[in-house]
Amino acid sequence: MAETGSLLTSLECRACCASVDPSRLVGTCPTCGHALLAQYDLARLDARAWVGSWPARAPSLWRYRELLPVQHSSQIVSLGEGYSPVLPLNDVPAAPGVRVRLKDDGGLPTGSFKARGMSVAVSRARELGVRAVYVPSAGNAGVALSAYGARAGLPVRVYLPERTPAPMKVGCRTYGAQVVEVPGTLREAGAAARAAEAAQRSFDLSTLREPYRVEGKKTMGLEIFEQLRDEEFPSAIVYPTGGGTGLVGMHKAFEELRALGLSERRPRLYAVQPEGCAPVVRALRDGATAVTPWEDPSTIAPGLLVPAPFSSERVLEAVRASGGGGVTVRDREIVDAMAELARRFGVSASPEGAATYAALGSLVRTGAVHTDDTVLLYNTGTGLPFSLPELERLVAGASEGASPEAP
Repeated sequence: MAETGSLLTSLECRACCASVDPSRLVGTCPTCGHALLAQYDLARLDARAWVGSWPARAPSLWRYRELLPVQHSSQIVSLGEGYSPVLPLNDVPAAPGVRVRLKDDGGLPTGSFKARGMSVAVSRARELGVRAVYVPSAGNAGVALSAYGARAGLPVRVYLPERTPAPMKVGCRTYGAQVVEVPGTLREAGAAARAAEAAQRSFDLSTLREPYRVEGKKTMGLEIFEQLRDEEFPSAIVYPTGGGTGLVGMHKAFEELRALGLSERRPRLYAVQPEGCAPVVRALRDGATAVTPWEDPSTIAPGLLVPAPFSSERVLEAVRASGGGGVTVRDREIVDAMAELARRFGVSASPEGAATYAALGSLVRTGAVHTDDTVLLYNTGTGLPFSLPELERLVAGASEGASPEAP
């Protein structure tokens, strides 16, 4: 067993069933190019004793270290990420009678849930001997990698769409990362990054293009189980979906908990996307096994401007296996939700996180959410980098015929 207690055994590809030695530095499946997922020897874990040990451990995602991939504690790169609060939202106007909770990752290091994946991925990359890293990002992932790369002593390059909010560009540079601005969306930033880095010896930490960011996101599900298992475990989780790694991670967490005999409960997962860029919701609606790229994508929510998420098969699989679905919201509704969350509940939500609150009314109207449900909204980031008046201006301009762009 590893010094951390990690029970990591292999990396597996659900597309072609290949198994890869986890001691090997690898990105995607070497056989078919799809995403690899970490596997653990769950039979060796005393599940009840494991759960009983949590209260004595530090309140960070590393409290679940047996089901995380890092083998040696000296390699852990941490800024105190994880264990974010779950807040009750009482008397939500759009969901009368529904018990609404919000898990708020806006207070994590670098201001978003991206800290989870980057802490685990950077730790494992350093453990496997990586000397430089890069990522194409809509903003938050780039800021998180810049911070964790700095703490790990690794050079970082971040490829950002030109219209990424200025505070996120500043954040990356403040942590010492090299920022490359690319015209277009995250799709173009990804293509530019991989072309530019092909001759370099740096490692790609893109969503689902390496195996370990999803393990960090898995801790969202483990925390939800720990925080709510003795109270009101959610019937449904409403999640803002760009690349969709969080959906894959939470699904993986609930499946591992089930395999350990700790919980048979599996919340319905609902993917929320903006009307101007909804490839996952469209694929769910059409019964497709993978997304097709969204044409002319546009939204004020930069993290949701992902026209063709990589390894979308795994995202769709996670939603369908849970019995959930997908829903779209308008940019106008996102802005209104940001304002209502702030003024009614004191929650600073990013446009992405606010999209989950905006989706509640639709989920109630269509019968996806019932009055006896407990629903957990996932706020993935703080709203502080965003100017609400500027977003209002963008939405107003869009209603007059202009395409909205992230500020």
